[in-house]
Amino acid sequence: MIPGKDTTAEKTDAQKEKHGSFALFDIEHFLRRIIRNWYWFALMFFIGYGISWTYSKYYAQNIYASNLSLSISNNTSSYFTPSQSINFIWGQGGNQDGVYLKKMLLSRTHNEFLVKEMNLFINYSTKGVIKSTYLDKDDSPVIFEVDKKHPQQMNYPVTLVAKGKNTYEVVLPEDGQSTGLYSYDSESFVSINPFERPANKIIRVGEWYTSPNLRFRLLPNPVMPKMTLENIIVQLSTVNESVNGIVSTIGVDFDKEIGTIMLITKTGYNLNSTVNFLNTSVSQLQKKRLADKMTVDKNTDVYLQQNLETIRKKLDSSANVLNDMKTNQKLYDIKDRDEKSLEKIKELEAKKADIESKIASLNQIKQSMESRNFEKMISTNAAGFQDGLFSASVSELKGLYAKRREMSLIYRPNSEPMKEIDRLIDEAKTSSNGALRNYYTGYYTEINKINQQVQEANADLESYPQKERKYLDAERGYNMIEATYNSLLGRQNDTQMRMAANQSDITVIDPAKNVGQPPIGPNIKGTKAAIMGGFLVLPLLFILIGEVLDNKIRNIKELLNATKIPLLGVIGNNTNENMLTVLDQPKSSVSEAFRGIRANVRFLSGEGGGSKTILITSSIGGEGKTYISINLASVLGLSDKKTILLGMDLRKPKIFGDFQIDNQFGISNYLTGEVEMSQIINKTKIPNLDVATSGPIPPNPSELLMSERNIKFLEDLKNLYDFIIIDSPPVGLVADSYELMKYSDANIYVVRHEYTEKYMLKMITEKYHKGEIDHLGLVYNDYNTKQGYGYGYGYGYGYGYGYGYFDEDKNYKEPLLIRIRNKVQQIFNKK
Repeated sequence: MIPGKDTTAEKTDAQKEKHGSFALFDIEHFLRRIIRNWYWFALMFFIGYGISWTYSKYYAQNIYASNLSLSISNNTSSYFTPSQSINFIWGQGGNQDGVYLKKMLLSRTHNEFLVKEMNLFINYSTKGVIKSTYLDKDDSPVIFEVDKKHPQQMNYPVTLVAKGKNTYEVVLPEDGQSTGLYSYDSESFVSINPFERPANKIIRVGEWYTSPNLRFRLLPNPVMPKMTLENIIVQLSTVNESVNGIVSTIGVDFDKEIGTIMLITKTGYNLNSTVNFLNTSVSQLQKKRLADKMTVDKNTDVYLQQNLETIRKKLDSSANVLNDMKTNQKLYDIKDRDEKSLEKIKELEAKKADIESKIASLNQIKQSMESRNFEKMISTNAAGFQDGLFSASVSELKGLYAKRREMSLIYRPNSEPMKEIDRLIDEAKTSSNGALRNYYTGYYTEINKINQQVQEANADLESYPQKERKYLDAERGYNMIEATYNSLLGRQNDTQMRMAANQSDITVIDPAKNVGQPPIGPNIKGTKAAIMGGFLVLPLLFILIGEVLDNKIRNIKELLNATKIPLLGVIGNNTNENMLTVLDQPKSSVSEAFRGIRANVRFLSGEGGGSKTILITSSIGGEGKTYISINLASVLGLSDKKTILLGMDLRKPKIFGDFQIDNQFGISNYLTGEVEMSQIINKTKIPNLDVATSGPIPPNPSELLMSERNIKFLEDLKNLYDFIIIDSPPVGLVADSYELMKYSDANIYVVRHEYTEKYMLKMITEKYHKGEIDHLGLVYNDYNTKQGYGYGYGYGYGYGYGYGYFDEDKNYKEPLLIRIRNKVQQIFNKK
């Protein structure tokens, strides 16, 4: 049976639609193509490894992180230092004071103060042969001090080269000088006239260096550096750039178990810089918190003292009235007094007096906010509440007003920056006023309830005479004033006690410290993997794209699965200079493959007697149909079968050259009636093989091939020969071969490895499965045996099993993996 021949019943329509349809992607060929191009992957791996190693060694900047933990106590006293009495969910836990502190640590005001205080707008680094390294101020032997009154050029690297004896050469860049300079005094840019690059200059430590775009001096660093530097590179940045850069590297979180413990992290290119920044930041925050607490408590104490003096006068006046009524009007002994109702009224009015004093304090806070007199703000404790979010909004509002005052000196009132700062101020005012309204509402609601309860209690006293009721009213007034006085006095005592024992409510648990922490970034391993992976993906991507775009036949198995056409044989690559492989190399694997095709052809044409006409065609030229025709005819002739080879590809004659036959007269001449049949039949070296060449190219080849004379020509040849081999035109170009197939006993369709396009097989496949073409078989031509896969019918029998069967075996060299496998097997067999 012919390999791949379909012997099943008639196919359904759905199955027929699949015929001629190839898979879009051949995974097997793709994998083999990857293996075949392994050296590209090896090359890309080494290139990627080299680049990643160079990057990590000379270019990657290490990122370090330092940590600081602190505890927040809950004995705070004002909105500038909000308390933790009201829990606030932040993440998994936290408190208002922690939220406020976080906002402070990340605020522009706080970090701008640190930038100016620590001169963090001055950036130090040093450069080796390739890589630059960022430095902390303490790593440099000299400190770079700028003249803030002189405009300076930003991001302009100034190189300081030590020359010995406390002298340094100032080396400026060859170009890049700018006329737009930055003033640290006004924090804005100014323009100057163009200037030439200042020449390099040697200066002593302490000496001012002055140029149109720079003014600075070098001061000895009080901290002894731990390293010796060949050069120091200094670049200046604006205050705004420095603040934004710092805020983006700060992380604040809270302990999951104890919400009052705050964990602060600072990242940067220099570990010492992160340590110094964190410790200084928290130290300044402690000082500010303590100063704020003292200011607010002092304001509160003064406010309470003033109110106490006023209430004291009212209390004395009320006591005099009450004493007069007792003495002169003898009203101190009222019969049948309702002590229970009187006591209840006394308690309610004491509460009311306390709330009214809190409302008065609330009015004072509101007035200070509206007048922007933040320096005279009193503690929210005086108003009877502690609200960290309200305090934070007031603190933010205070900072925004200060910022607006600074900006008003630079920008116009209707400019975009001023509109933006006004918008932020409105948002902060809305937030703080909303909080105040809530407390006002709460207090007035509580007063209304008390008034209602007092009114109910007063109903029990309606039965008293008017004179006695007057005395009771005076007594109630005295009690209410006394309650207010006591309430204020208690709050004053609390304030004075806080002032006496005032200390920062921030306690550092673990300060930031340089303990030799390894860098946290960049992810060198990940970067190396990404670089090497990227380079390895390149050849994979090219192969994948080539595989997807490649529409050529490369896989015999896929060919047979798609076409369902029988495979007659596989022809290997022809290494011979001409096409007479069977004659010149009779012991080659290719010659043996043609013998296999000869044996398989009988399955197509049947075993009946009579002459066999075999037509050979292909999709387009160049696929080897003439080569197959010549050698199949040669095999048949050598097997004592009288055979004739007909060159019926009248448009592109070829056969005559290989057999060294004159093509002056051929089939075209015979079909036009110019010559007799005997004049176009030529003998060859093979006694049983004759050849009829195509002859000169006629103007009407299709009409000649379809003519009655040609049909009679084929019938006449059947009486003279056992086999008639027709080298016909390609079916992908003209339809001549389809017509000739009606008169052939077997049809061979040649497919060339890595040459024939997949879409070219669709037409022949459809005609075969529709029954329009019978007795059709495929020959797979020019197959490379080194591929190591495919059916391999008719060739390659000796490879790996015993050399010398074919002529080419003497030059065969086993692949490296096969040689290694055989060597290992020999070693184990010896044991």
